Amino acid sequence: MNESVSQIKQKFERAGNCELPGLYEKYAGDSRQGVKTLILRYKKQEKKLLEEHHRLKEMRKFEMEYEQYTYICGIDEVGRGPLAGPVVAGAVILPQNCEILYINDSKKLSAKRREELYDVIMEKAIAVGIGMAGPARIDEINILQATYEAMRTAIAKLDPVPKLLLNDAVTIPEVTIPQVPIIKGDTKSISIAAASIIAKVTRDRLMEEYDKILPGYGFADNKGYGTVSHIEALKRLGPAPIHRASFIKNFDIAVCKEE
Repeated sequence: MNESVSQIKQKFERAGNCELPGLYEKYAGDSRQGVKTLILRYKKQEKKLLEEHHRLKEMRKFEMEYEQYTYICGIDEVGRGPLAGPVVAGAVILPQNCEILYINDSKKLSAKRREELYDVIMEKAIAVGIGMAGPARIDEINILQATYEAMRTAIAKLDPVPKLLLNDAVTIPEVTIPQVPIIKGDTKSISIAAASIIAKVTRDRLMEEYDKILPGYGFADNKGYGTVSHIEALKRLGPAPIHRASFIKNFDIAVCKEE
């Protein structure tokens, strides 16, 4: 009795990667379009997965280059440009040869993918540190120095202490651990990409909470960045406690909030 397309589909769904070639060979002569489509789909999936493994190998090249260091930490920040909210830094130590499918620069990922990868990173990481500098601190010492401060805080929270830092483009002052600044590091290093995701998800969640207690500015959607609607709300309502005074000083802002 011939197997139905549905039965064959179930076999493919249950098969491991090493079993798929045998299924391709077994059903290669099946003339039914449903079976042909099934085989084609799985072959495409295999090709995409192979390409993803190759991409991830490229993203581990700095970690491999410096593999003599026991604990390599990726550093990245989120929130240097917004008008409101903190700047947040992430520091992540991953196990050697760690592979996390679809990890990338947080800006290249959907919010849903970032949330999924956040959980995977937190599960697989040897250590994760998060540092923040709030609006008042940013106004006091400027955004660059506040960013460095957040990065130093994130590093200080790591246990074990990293032996090498892979940074996204910057060299952090007042840090004695050896550093390797990498231009566009969040697309070239799995450790920096992991740090960028941790920082981004942490900050986004915080801005969504701020939106609940400071409604009207759209913080849940704009995350504090200067969108047209955010600037209009800022001019209409005046600054909220989490706005950066040094960033909004040139706007024509209402003296007081509307009743």
